[in-house]
Amino acid sequence: MAKGLFDCTGKVTLVTGGNGGIGLGFAKGIAKQGGDIAIWARNLEKNAAAKAELLEAGAGRVETYVVDVSSEDAILAGYEKFIADFGRIDCVFANSGASPRYDSVFDMPTDHWFEFQKTALHGAFFTLREAARHMKSRAEAGEPGGSLVACGSGSLYQGLAGKMEYAGSKCAVAGVIRSLAVEMGQYGVRANVVAPGLIITPMMGAADGPAAQYLEKTYGPQTPAKRVGYPEDFEGIGAYLCSDSSSFLTGQTIYIDGGYQIRP
Repeated sequence: MAKGLFDCTGKVTLVTGGNGGIGLGFAKGIAKQGGDIAIWARNLEKNAAAKAELLEAGAGRVETYVVDVSSEDAILAGYEKFIADFGRIDCVFANSGASPRYDSVFDMPTDHWFEFQKTALHGAFFTLREAARHMKSRAEAGEPGGSLVACGSGSLYQGLAGKMEYAGSKCAVAGVIRSLAVEMGQYGVRANVVAPGLIITPMMGAADGPAAQYLEKTYGPQTPAKRVGYPEDFEGIGAYLCSDSSSFLTGQTIYIDGGYQIRP
């Protein structure tokens, strides 16, 4: 029997890039609802810290793995180990990505464009595809259901000068998600995008540091919510999309941006 509306007890979620920032925020929401979590990320020290934090938050079980999602072979091997350990997958958040580095399309080297997509686009696709494969098999064995989630961004509705590699990957992954929603619905599997606005993460330094404070003061007033976002703003959507409460939500893009998309 479910303990609450967003109960995640007995559900297993894989979060790529889940040892910090938005990924960890998403995972923490699931942990608070009793779910089991697997983290794929490359920093052992951060993985250990994330595991401790998630267990303290209430996760039933947490395991971390060093997986480079820019490699299809690494993703396949990662799933083999993950499924051997947990036996199932109920939700996946394809969150791993990279930061754009250029300010103009004319400055972007060709090799950077292709290298960027290995993680941001191809890695997300292979991660989602393999999760879908396991969910389909389980549905055919008599247990339908599952949640496929990808990390989008405000670039789905806003152009970003010089950030074509980033925006292009996000738009492509959103198309993948919509296609998965259509194909996987017959198995009780839903697929959605979570699209962050401006989020202050550890990559920007401390929340009270100069970079974060500059962004808060510059962009916060432009947002209807009158602030920027933080990783903890993704806890609720993580729990919702993992839980059965989201069983009729599919093919959607959910903007966690404080209303920036509809600002006057």
